[in-house]
Amino acid sequence: MKTKENQSKFTLSSLVFCFALLTIITLQSCTTKDAYQAVNTNANNNGEGENEDNNNESQSGSNESHNAGQNCMDCHIPGGSGAEKLWKIGGTVYKEDLVTANTTATIKFYTGPDGTGVLKYTLTADAKGNFYTAANIDFSAGLYPVATGTTSSNYMSSPVTTGECNSCHDGTNRSRVWTN
Repeated sequence: MKTKENQSKFTLSSLVFCFALLTIITLQSCTTKDAYQAVNTNANNNGEGENEDNNNESQSGSNESHNAGQNCMDCHIPGGSGAEKLWKIGGTVYKEDLVTANTTATIKFYTGPDGTGVLKYTLTADAKGNFYTAANIDFSAGLYPVATGTTSSNYMSSPVTTGECNSCHDGTNRSRVWTN
């Protein structure tokens, strides 16, 4: 015959077992390999070898880009006037004065906030402060951008699910992307 005492012991032991099982499953999925794996920081090749077409990604010192501060994806989309270069990420990074282009900045995309998680992609600003890539970027889980200059880094506190940086960071709706 079941008593209340036996029922509560059974319920408690079931909960402990379930908790232990979930803990083991969670720990099994988090290995040190994931935390310390080598990360290819070239967004254009995603670990598939060297970037052979530098025109598909911003390069330090390059002066080929245009329209700094404008939303790149207004044109660089299928059917757009810039459709020969379909950007997956595009934007402009400035210095703290929000006027001067930061030509030495890098934009990094992490899986966690404040530069935590796995570094997935790194882009370098060009001579006009623009950064862009045509590489396939996986935004499905959201990515956390970090703008890094020579003396500071600015972290975006919420994940992005699109690479249209200047569509929000236009200096009107939201502050421009900046770092020193």
